[in-house]
Amino acid sequence: MKRMCAIAALMFIACLAAGAQEKKEEKRPTLGPPPAGSTEIPANAVTTDAARLARVRKIYIERIDNRLSDKLLEALGNSGRFQIVAERNKADAVLRGTCFDSRRLKTLHSEVFLNDRVSGKSIWQDSVRVPFKPPALSKAVDKTAEAIVKHLAASMLHPQGR
Repeated sequence: MKRMCAIAALMFIACLAAGAQEKKEEKRPTLGPPPAGSTEIPANAVTTDAARLARVRKIYIERIDNRLSDKLLEALGNSGRFQIVAERNKADAVLRGTCFDSRRLKTLHSEVFLNDRVSGKSIWQDSVRVPFKPPALSKAVDKTAEAIVKHLAASMLHPQGR
């Protein structure tokens, strides 16, 4: 009887170990690099105030590293959706952020924030990572600006209000 219990316990433990091994082999989604050949930059944009975002017409763009602010100025100006203003006090919202190039990791990491000019409250934000070398850093900045403008336009059409 004791031998039967011991054998049953061993079989139970073996089944648990096999199940745990199956779970380890299971592929889970990651925020890692996009699949090879993919040119799509995942949208990490978050709308924090959808009603306010819908009312934004004039944007002032603060200086952002790696000339991302210049690229955003051009891309947002060409979109026709917003008027880019040269003076902060004439804007409805202020776009600010960072554009950090990690040469060791060969990635460009940018985070941008659209805030209400008067209250400073968050309206919208986005985080974009683009590999470079190849492409060159300047091309990665261009690609980042295009992605940010695309994500902002999509957020205005489909605000998720997270």
